[in-house]
Amino acid sequence: MPITSGFIKNLPRYSVLLASLCAPVTAPGADWSSWRGPEQNGVSRETSFPETWSKEGKAGDNVVWKLPHGGRSTPIVMNGRVYLVRRTGSGKTEQEGVLCLDAETGHLHWEYRFNIFLTDIPSNRVGWASPCGDPETGNVYVQGVQGTFLCLNRDGKVVWQRSLHEEFGVISGYGGRTSSPIVDGDLAIVSFINSSWGAHGKPKHRYLALDKRTGQIVWWADPGDGFFDTTYSVPVVGVVNGVRLLLDGNADGGVHAIKVRTGEKVWDFKLSERGINASVVFWKDRVFVCHSEENLDSTAMGRIVCIDATGKGDVTKTHEKWRIDGVTAGYSSPLVVDGRLYLFDNSANLLAMDGETGKVLWRHSVGTVMKASPVWVDGKIYVGEVNGRFVVLKPEDTSCKTLSENNWTTQDGSVIEVNGSPAVSNGRIYFTTRDETYCLGFKNWKGASGTIPPLSPEAPPDPGSAPGHLQIVPADLVLHPGQSAVLTARLFDSMGRFLGTSKGTWTVKGLKGMVSETGKIVVAADATFGSGTVEARVDALAGESRVRVLPTIPFKLDFEKIDDGKPPAGWVGSGLKFLVGTLGGQKALKKVANDARFADGEGFFGLPTWKDYTIQADILGTEARRQMPNVTLVNSGYQLLLMGVQQRLRIVSWIPQPRLDQTLSFSWKPSVWYTMKFRYEIVGEKGLLRGKVWPRDETEPAAWTIELEDPIPSSGGSPGIQAYAAGITAKSPGAEAYFDNLQVTNNER
Repeated sequence: MPITSGFIKNLPRYSVLLASLCAPVTAPGADWSSWRGPEQNGVSRETSFPETWSKEGKAGDNVVWKLPHGGRSTPIVMNGRVYLVRRTGSGKTEQEGVLCLDAETGHLHWEYRFNIFLTDIPSNRVGWASPCGDPETGNVYVQGVQGTFLCLNRDGKVVWQRSLHEEFGVISGYGGRTSSPIVDGDLAIVSFINSSWGAHGKPKHRYLALDKRTGQIVWWADPGDGFFDTTYSVPVVGVVNGVRLLLDGNADGGVHAIKVRTGEKVWDFKLSERGINASVVFWKDRVFVCHSEENLDSTAMGRIVCIDATGKGDVTKTHEKWRIDGVTAGYSSPLVVDGRLYLFDNSANLLAMDGETGKVLWRHSVGTVMKASPVWVDGKIYVGEVNGRFVVLKPEDTSCKTLSENNWTTQDGSVIEVNGSPAVSNGRIYFTTRDETYCLGFKNWKGASGTIPPLSPEAPPDPGSAPGHLQIVPADLVLHPGQSAVLTARLFDSMGRFLGTSKGTWTVKGLKGMVSETGKIVVAADATFGSGTVEARVDALAGESRVRVLPTIPFKLDFEKIDDGKPPAGWVGSGLKFLVGTLGGQKALKKVANDARFADGEGFFGLPTWKDYTIQADILGTEARRQMPNVTLVNSGYQLLLMGVQQRLRIVSWIPQPRLDQTLSFSWKPSVWYTMKFRYEIVGEKGLLRGKVWPRDETEPAAWTIELEDPIPSSGGSPGIQAYAAGITAKSPGAEAYFDNLQVTNNER
C-alpha cells in the first residue's frame, strides 16, 4: 500500500515470498532509470541547462522546485516520476522509504515505508542504495539496508518482495555499504556479501539474478575469491565480442566479467588488497576501474586502470592497457565522454585523462571530500561534494572552470552533506542533499534529448549450435515436507544466448524426496530440516537447483540426530558459526567461540512470511575471562537478547538505532541451563512483544518477564538465533553459548 500525499500510515514489511532483481535496460533518452543513467556512465545527451542557480529557490533562479525530502543516494526518473530512497520518520516510527514525486511539479504521488531490522547499519546510513527502474514494466526495484528487496509498481504497490538477510544470510557492516540493483532484459540483478548454507556457507561477494516480473531466482554467481570489505560497486552491462557481460568491481579487490543471462564467469582482473567501491565504466571494449586502497603489486595507495575487456580467464597480467598509481579514488565512479575520462579522487580533485593512453590532461579542485559521481550534461559537469557543496564545472582541453557553487550549512555551522549523484531527464536535473530534493532547469526548456549510443549488437543464436551451458530454474527454492515444485532446464550457447528448454535427466542429491523425468521435485512427507540439490543433465552438461526443506509450524528440534561438528541442515548463516556438540551427555547447538572473525553469529530456520508464532529454546552460557556471551532469540525481525557481560534482558529490533528498546536487569549464571521464550503478535494496529526467561529445571512462570509495543509492527519474519562469544583472544577461546530443545509454535488464542 502506498502512502498518499499528506497521509501517514504504517505499511506491512512483507507481502509475498517472491523477488526479482535487475540489470540495466537501455531507457528512452528522456528517462534516467538507473543511478548512472541510460549509458551507465553518468552521461546525458540532453542540451540546454543552466550554468548557475540559487539554493534559495526563488523565482527565476533556475530552481523548478525543491522539497524537504532529503536522502544520501541518487534519485531516478522514469515516465514523468522521480523515485528516491530515504530515511523517514523519527524515534519509534523511523523507517526506510521509497518516495515517488511528480517530475515536473514535485507533487508527492506516494511513499512506501518498510521497517529496519537486524542490521548493524546506523540511522545516518539508511537509504544508501539508489532505486532502479524498468522502462518496460514501469516497476521500481529497491534494496534496503536491512536486506529487504522490493519490486514496486507505478502506484507504489508491492509486486514481490524478498528478505535477503533472512533468506540468504546477507552480511551488512556498520558502514552501510549497500549496492544498487540493475535491470537487463528479463532479469533483475543485485549483489551483496552473504553466508547462507551448503556451497554458499562460505562468506563471499555474490550476484543474484531473478526474473524481474515474478521474482523467481534464475542464477547465482560468485566469481571472486572471497571478500575483504562490504562494498557498493554497481554492475554495468557491456557487449564484448558479441557476448553480453556483467562487469563489476568486487569485494575481493578485483574486477570480474560474467555472462548476464547465465552467471558464468568469463574473466578476472585483480588489483586491490581491499574491496572495490567505485563502479566501473565501459567504453569501446574497455573497462575503467579505480580504488584508493593498497595495490597488489606496489606500495602506492590507489590506482586507476584501463582493462581490455576482450580476454578470458585471469587477465591481470595480459589485458592491462594502462595504469596510474597513487591516485586515491575509492568512492566516486569515473565518467567517460567521447574518449575522455573524468575522475574525482577522495579529496574532491577532478582529473581529466585521455581514455586511450591514460595521459593526465589537468586537475581541478572543488572541495575536500568526494563520494558522489559526476554527471555530464550539455558540455558541463554537475556534482555534489560531501561537505555541503554542489558545483557546475566547464571542462576544457587543458583546464576546468567552476561556473557556479552552492553551499549548505546549518545554524550551528555544521554542513549538510551531499552524497548522491544528480539524475537528468527532460531538461531537468534532480539531486538530494541530506535534507532536501532539488529540481534544476530552465522554466521553459527548449533543448533536445539527444541520441543514446547503443551497445554493440549481439548476433542471434544459431538454432543448430551446440549448447554450452545448462541452467535450472528456479535456481534456489524452499519447500516443506510433502510439497512439490516444477523445475525447468534451459540451454544456452557458448556466448550465453538462450537456445531453448530441454527435458534432461534428473537426480535428487542430499534430499529426502524424488524427482520425475519432467523435473517435478516432491519432498517426502516425513522429511524434516534438510538441504541439497536437484541436478539435471543434458548430454555432457549439468545444472542444478539449490533446495532447502523446512518443516511447517509447529516443530521442535533437539539436535540429537545431527552428528557432532555439523550444522543443522538448511539453516541460513549457521554453517561456520553454529555446530552441534555434546555437553553434559546431551547434544546441543554450540556457537563457535575460537575464531574472532566469527565472534558474532546468527542462523535463520524459517520463512520471512511466517507470523503470529512463539519461539522457545533452552540456552546456556559459559564464562571466559570473567565474561559471558550474548544469547538471542529472533522473532519476526525482533530480538530477545540475554546480555552476558551487562547481565540484562533486552527486546530490540535495530541495535545501532534502537527505535524501540526495552531493557531490564537480569542475573543469569554461567554453565546453568535456562529457558527463553519469545512471543510476537499484532494486536489492533500495534505489535506486542513478550519474553520470559527462567531456570530450565523450574516451572515456567505465568507472567512475562519483559514486554514491549511497536507502533509500526512487523508483519512477520523468520525465526532465528544469534550469539556473541565474548572474550575471544588470538590464543584462547571466548565464552560459549549453547541452544537446545528449540521449538516454534503457533500463538495460542
